[in-house]
Amino acid sequence: MTDIPGSDTTSRRDFLKTTTVVAGTAVAAHLFTPGVHAAENNTIKVGVIGCGGRGSGAAENVMHSAPGVEIVALGDYFQDKASGLRNRLMRFAQNDEQCKKLGNKVSIPDEACYGGVDAYQKVIDSGANYIILATPPGFRPQHLQAAVAAGKNIFTEKPVGVDGAGIRKVLDAYEEAKKKKLAIVAGTQRRHQAGYLETMKQVANGAIGEITALRCYWNQGNIWFRDRKSGMTDLDYQINNWYHFMWLCGDHIVEQHVHNLDVCNWAMGGPPARAVGMGGRTRPYNDPKVDGNIFNFFAIDFEYPNGVHMLSMARQINDCENSVSEALVGTKGTCQPNQYRINGKSVFRGRGIDPYVQEHTDLIASIRKGEPLNELKTVAESTLTAIMGRMSAYTGKAVTFDFALKSRLDTFPPKLSRDMSLPVADLPVPGKTELI
Repeated sequence: MTDIPGSDTTSRRDFLKTTTVVAGTAVAAHLFTPGVHAAENNTIKVGVIGCGGRGSGAAENVMHSAPGVEIVALGDYFQDKASGLRNRLMRFAQNDEQCKKLGNKVSIPDEACYGGVDAYQKVIDSGANYIILATPPGFRPQHLQAAVAAGKNIFTEKPVGVDGAGIRKVLDAYEEAKKKKLAIVAGTQRRHQAGYLETMKQVANGAIGEITALRCYWNQGNIWFRDRKSGMTDLDYQINNWYHFMWLCGDHIVEQHVHNLDVCNWAMGGPPARAVGMGGRTRPYNDPKVDGNIFNFFAIDFEYPNGVHMLSMARQINDCENSVSEALVGTKGTCQPNQYRINGKSVFRGRGIDPYVQEHTDLIASIRKGEPLNELKTVAESTLTAIMGRMSAYTGKAVTFDFALKSRLDTFPPKLSRDMSLPVADLPVPGKTELI
């Protein structure tokens, strides 16, 4: 069986205790007092790359997270999305009570609202010192490398890549960020959610004994789809419909189910060593060149280095039984992390702070204390876990973590330009699609 680096020197329980304490520090401390403004040289100057739904949400979240925050630049492939978010954020800053209480601002001149393929670099070069990455995941490795090279602190949405080639770039960026003492927090917000933190702390302290099996699910109905508009190039269309093209989203096991897989990796202290899975695509999909080339169901058996197995399911089909959840089975009982329940009893009551806000609070606290959080390796491993499962389902073959990391598959188009021809890869066929 393939060994996971560090698995022989760090026990699952010690790993869990460490991560829950570190991640929970800012949750417990409430480090920022409303109305206490940061000094000018301590201002968090935010640049947002990717101005769709998640970028918009993250921009508002950071404005609620701490005092001394100013949004100074926006960028998106589509210029109108950047401009639209600018208008929305200006209204938000003027009217939102929490934002006003914290003294946070939106100061985005016309020349700092960017569009086009190179908009990301313009945001990085704008003077922002805190970069939010919220584009489709296929761009994440390139954007992470550029932001780290420029010495920026980063909030990155998950997942952080769509193939092994991308994850290798991300891990290189992680090492470089450590050298530069940069802070990077990922949008795996469960690791900043009070109920999850308390639940996982008790698991780490032996509440269910040693884990012997795991289950996790992201089963839901169909997702949105956008018809092609007149005048759209191939790149316009695919980015506008990014969730349906594998090179952009990684398939929904990577884009969505990574949350649940991350929780299970958290419980186990690291990623699985091996995956064997299946998946496919049912109606109403028709032509991959129009509808995109992702599957709409997956079922994966993951095996951790100690021989423990995890059943993973992900589905996007209407009128089916749905669940977004995780379950742990141990020698002394069971845990339902998403419900904050151990052996059938709740271990956390109340709502806690919005984890989408708390993850920014924790990141900013670490920057200002000079003790930078860096979650990039953890989210890279969880992303690669999902990629490993997808690779197995696409090909019908067993895939190891090491193989997925070293895979020759690189789905990102070279020399990206708006007018380029961008053919759609064929839909994978298990048993025929090559494992590379």
